[in-house]
Amino acid sequence: MNILGISAFYHDSAACLVRDGKIISAVQEERFTRKKHDSSFPKNAINYCLQNSGLKSKDIDYIAFYDKPFIKFERIIETYITFAPKGIRSFIKAIPLWIKQKIWIKEFIRKELDYEGKILFTEHHESHAASAFFPSPFQEAAFLTIDGVGEWATTSYGIGRDNEIQILAEIHFPHSLGLLYSAFTYYTGFKVNSGEYKVMGLAPYGEPRYKDLILSELMELKEDGSFKLNMEYFNYCAGLTMTNKRFEKLFDGPPRKPESRLTQKDMDIARSEQEVTEEVMLSMARHIHEKSGKKNLCLAGGVALNCVANGRILREGPYEDIWIQPAAGDAGGALGAALFVWYQYLGNRRTADGKKDFQQGSSLGPDFKNSYIKNYLDKNQIPYTHLNGKDVPEKIANLIAEQKVIGWFQGRMEFGPRALGNRSIIGDARSPKMQEIMNLKIKFRESFRPLAPSVIKEQASDYFEIDRESPYMMLVATVRKEIQKKITADKKNLFGIDKLKVVRSELPAITHIDYSARIQTVNEEHNPLYYRLIKKFNEEYRCPVIINTSFNVRGEPIVCTPEDAYKCFMQTNMDYLIMSNYLLKKTEQNH
Repeated sequence: MNILGISAFYHDSAACLVRDGKIISAVQEERFTRKKHDSSFPKNAINYCLQNSGLKSKDIDYIAFYDKPFIKFERIIETYITFAPKGIRSFIKAIPLWIKQKIWIKEFIRKELDYEGKILFTEHHESHAASAFFPSPFQEAAFLTIDGVGEWATTSYGIGRDNEIQILAEIHFPHSLGLLYSAFTYYTGFKVNSGEYKVMGLAPYGEPRYKDLILSELMELKEDGSFKLNMEYFNYCAGLTMTNKRFEKLFDGPPRKPESRLTQKDMDIARSEQEVTEEVMLSMARHIHEKSGKKNLCLAGGVALNCVANGRILREGPYEDIWIQPAAGDAGGALGAALFVWYQYLGNRRTADGKKDFQQGSSLGPDFKNSYIKNYLDKNQIPYTHLNGKDVPEKIANLIAEQKVIGWFQGRMEFGPRALGNRSIIGDARSPKMQEIMNLKIKFRESFRPLAPSVIKEQASDYFEIDRESPYMMLVATVRKEIQKKITADKKNLFGIDKLKVVRSELPAITHIDYSARIQTVNEEHNPLYYRLIKKFNEEYRCPVIINTSFNVRGEPIVCTPEDAYKCFMQTNMDYLIMSNYLLKKTEQNH
């Protein structure tokens, strides 16, 4: 049985194919259109899912859409009525698109896909919950979903058991932890729905000077993690911005202009909001444990991409283990909707062993055969060296040790926002200069942004304070004391971005200024070639850790095709590109 899951029309549109309960393909539309966070109907993603399995639309048994458009429309209309006459500009902008297209999803899908079969709709947070629990390794678990907003719900929790999920409680719009974080993303000069992780990366440079102000003025937080926002300070219900003049007065000034210099105040605000988010999520997690009695927790929704908070829930929460959907945002809703139909609607059996998840390393997107890559290179007269497959790990390990920056393009593209060793830019974690080189010369992005480590799973706990796998780069852990370096007295009083210049560990390129790292543990089963590369690097240079950052430049989605990879390679100061067995050297290219 083939079930096609679709998410669309908010941000991160995606499609996935589930066959007899197994995830066959899952991919975001942005990877094909090259438009970051593309929200349009995911026709390219759907085509890939069908073609990859040799299917036509008539072969699909069910299509599952990730939310209920009529309920969402009801919320939008009710909100505008509540705030009228304020918000007329926003209303005029939004409503025609809803009336023309967004509420007629069923008809739209039938027409676009020439599809006569059954179309089902799950609720938005039901989709998130299904994406969190059903692919998890647990037979029973509590779940927590947190995002901006679905139909009405902004947060939900409940229990997953066998092949069913049950939502027990929700927080409703306009009270939203995701929208609160987005408000501060907007206020600190970053782009809403894409810059939130920049706020998280900026937070360690600041002090939580505004934390008490947020908790006293902006939100009323209860012990169980439930909260209400003081809507007098926000503009997102009816306006075209996130915050208003009252918010600006409370925080002594207007929002930072995008691309302008970051001040200590911006860093302090980022730190304050990050700490509030962690406190709310920890309180929720503890309350859910108390109510559910479950020893495991599953997380999804855009806020579950906050890997710092996830790390704290794992370390400080009462759970034995947690599992986070790698595509935690709206893209993962497509997967959740399809799995919900298979398990809960159709009542199919589900058996989990407590150890192995069903996400298959999240390698669920397109891959390209050697013949395709060779043909592309030859046709365009692109110079390359052909390597024997078994020689790739050693060759690339040596290049990393020579301080080269390498585009690494192998296997199936990852589903979700993290590159996990299939579409990655890699380098030497031991280099004190590599963070700045990669951020400024390769990614063309802010210098403060941390780089993540990939570590072979068997040695993760030798370098990081972590006692389990983190295959999807969804957890932050501390670098072990043994490899931390003492900071000299003259460096201790540095402020803001200057803190970046201090070498804090034997792996300075991946050690953030608070001694943390967003870890990816690499296992041989899910990514054999990437695993062999890091293992070879360890054998030759006694270090089982390398830098892994996503293969893209700022403002663009992660690369999908060899064509994308070559274009990105040529636009940056990368030294080498390896695509399957084909090695390209920058200095040999015809610029």
